[in-house]
Amino acid sequence: MAMVAQQHHRENSGGSLSKHLDAAGKYVRYTAEQVEALERVYVECPKPSSLRRQQLIRECPILSNIEPKQIKVWFQNRRCREKQRKESTRLQSVNRKLNAMNKLLMEENDRLQKQVSQLVCENGFMKQHLHSATGATAVDASCESAVTTPRHSLGDASNPAGLLSIAEETLAEFLSKATGTAVDWVQMPGMKPGPGSVGIFAISQSCSGVAARACGLVGLEPTKIAEILKDRPSWFRDCRSLEVFTMFPAGNGGTIEMLYTQTYAPTTLAPARDFWTLRYTTTLENGSLVICERSLSGTGAGPNAAAASQFVRAEMLPSGYLIRPCDGGGSIIHIVDHLNLEAWNVPEVLRPLYESSKVVAQRTTIAALKYIRQIAQETSGEVVYGLGRQPAVLRTFSQKLSRGFNDAINGFNDDGWSLLNCNDNAEDVIIAVTSAKNLTSSSNTIPMLGGGILCAKASMLLQNVPPAVLVRFLREHRSEWADFNVDAYAAASLKSTYAYPGMRDHTRFTGSQIIMPLGQTIELEEMLEVIRLEGHSLSHEDAFMPRDIHLLQLCTGIDESAIGACSELVFAPIDEMFPDDAQLLPSGFRIIPLDSKPVDLQDSLTSHHKTLDLTSSLEVGPTAGNNDGKNAAYSGRSILTIAFQFPFESNLQDNVATMARQYVRSVVSSVQRVAMAISPSETGPVVGPKISPVSPEALTLAHWICQSYSYYVGSELLRSTDSASGEGLLKSLWQHQDAILCCSLKAVPVFTFANQAGLDMLETTLVSLQDIPLEKIFDDCGRKSLFSEFAKIMQQGFAQLPGGICMSIMGRHISYEQAFVWKVFAAEDETTVHCLAFSFVNWSFV
Repeated sequence: MAMVAQQHHRENSGGSLSKHLDAAGKYVRYTAEQVEALERVYVECPKPSSLRRQQLIRECPILSNIEPKQIKVWFQNRRCREKQRKESTRLQSVNRKLNAMNKLLMEENDRLQKQVSQLVCENGFMKQHLHSATGATAVDASCESAVTTPRHSLGDASNPAGLLSIAEETLAEFLSKATGTAVDWVQMPGMKPGPGSVGIFAISQSCSGVAARACGLVGLEPTKIAEILKDRPSWFRDCRSLEVFTMFPAGNGGTIEMLYTQTYAPTTLAPARDFWTLRYTTTLENGSLVICERSLSGTGAGPNAAAASQFVRAEMLPSGYLIRPCDGGGSIIHIVDHLNLEAWNVPEVLRPLYESSKVVAQRTTIAALKYIRQIAQETSGEVVYGLGRQPAVLRTFSQKLSRGFNDAINGFNDDGWSLLNCNDNAEDVIIAVTSAKNLTSSSNTIPMLGGGILCAKASMLLQNVPPAVLVRFLREHRSEWADFNVDAYAAASLKSTYAYPGMRDHTRFTGSQIIMPLGQTIELEEMLEVIRLEGHSLSHEDAFMPRDIHLLQLCTGIDESAIGACSELVFAPIDEMFPDDAQLLPSGFRIIPLDSKPVDLQDSLTSHHKTLDLTSSLEVGPTAGNNDGKNAAYSGRSILTIAFQFPFESNLQDNVATMARQYVRSVVSSVQRVAMAISPSETGPVVGPKISPVSPEALTLAHWICQSYSYYVGSELLRSTDSASGEGLLKSLWQHQDAILCCSLKAVPVFTFANQAGLDMLETTLVSLQDIPLEKIFDDCGRKSLFSEFAKIMQQGFAQLPGGICMSIMGRHISYEQAFVWKVFAAEDETTVHCLAFSFVNWSFV
């Protein structure tokens, strides 16, 4: 077969015959007509079966003189040639990319060498004039002038000649930042360049304002890249609007534009920003395409003052894009963002968001480069999406979710939003309403029946909580914080059938969710998916009616290694048909790091596994109380912003407002509880809240459980060898094959402790265990059996329950062979009952 694998394709001098080597090592001559017939079949089926080859000989008389074995060899050789051709094309493409990247790295190396030389000269100059105050002042002034550009007044922009002068000056300053040494760029932490990297990223820590720079190779032509980048709202999620007020041609086929741009505020605690800028697009002599931009002075410039009343005017220093064509296709792009975001008028705790170049790099500079690379991958067909959706459609849905969530957080007056007074005088949750919005189902617009949209939103400070880990937990464990009846209320708006939450008595939601991925970006920093929440009807008449809820969900920022990246979980109810033009009403979470100090990757991964499975951090032994540093995978503060939107009818506005406020407060409480569990502790691993505020430690409780069982039952719960030490006893109890749970003795008994088998059976964690009432897990027969034996338990201290069915918090049925219940008394005093203990024997999911 080695001979078959070789390619031997020759044509005679006349070109009418081609020779192929068969399996016996002999050349077989094929006429042009025979080759054409075989090629037609190859296009339809590159690997025909034996029957298909025989059928081919029968249907094509010109192939009658060729044996089936020879035709089989021809197809083998043809597939080999096709594979070699594709591999050659791929290698050529890789070679072109490597050459372009090598050129980019060499230019970057030259720029760094120039920067080093400049710094050496400045250092020597400062040493010479160290004792001269005048000289030092001059040096400071010269250094500042290199990166600080005065904002041009509107007087310079009153005529085309003045605008052209400003544009040329902007171009020169931008190029000095993109490829020169006007700014002291330093490599961005955590973004090392390499063969698998997106590009080269740098930030400035010494210039005025905040500045970031990126350069990389993109498989698109310069004109296409320029078209994408100029449409800023399509890729910059923080951009609310961009209006072109004036445009006129300039030299070299360029254009000058006067722009007014509005950007969203990331939280409810700060106002939004806007920009009044000049944008200059031109082509350089070397064929490179440049788009540069800078702010113009004048606070009243752009739209009228009323439209911009909710915005703070920020400044854009010379910034832009340098796009150079590459030999063989593609482009090299340089991106510079240099801004002054006026951090003085935001609360001090938020100022890192406006004074950090890393934040600008992640949210603007890197986002632009990644978006262009994503478009290039989709254009080349390298990206495959689920459910048959086109990439442009899925991008539209992502933009709708992000834009709708930003609109809810900001609540601009020109969108019709107005604040609603709070009756309980508490300001922790902001309620805003608008009657200007409509919902859409398929292609028919559904008016709000005289009502509108209500948004409940809140912001809070988190300490030492990794944003990526928290968002992953919220995404994967929705039942820990969400109320499915509230989801059902929001989903009902798609059908124009409103019902106040709590009125859906004929539906029970199991708590389980199914995640169906739709698409994701190249680096997996953004995922679009459909969530199905399963519900079951409680009435026999509606048993066959669908009760599931579908959500479209966008999850971003789950990569812990991305320094300064924002993490979001945004979702909106959708119809099960999921039309391409569906209108969305997004709600969700946004977590923005203010200052972060992540440890190395290995420690981060260790912490990741500990936090997602909250019970796994229950350690046994002397090391449980020691902190060796590996648990502190994240140290820093972040801002959590929550916004939930609800449709309402006008006559139910007050009721929906009350429900929304209470719901957001409950979500905040749940998130705080989860955050406490995944936040590293100063003294040891955190396993969530204590078993109860007055409970003993785990070792003592384990001793009480086993001692009480032995006292009432007359046998040992654990093997005697396991009780040699307190640590061994706790470990054996934790790993016991039967589900062992402790329940409080209160008016509404709730669970306070469970071993690993108990947590697995209930499908919960130690964090949420205390929210589960005892009666919730039993069916009617189990509750009757428990209540009938309760008096016996309290008198004799022990009872045995027959086998039956119970239920996890995810709604799954569990069968058990039998169950034991006994009183757990404190210390040696059997008259003081601490709790009740349950042991479910031989349990399994039905």
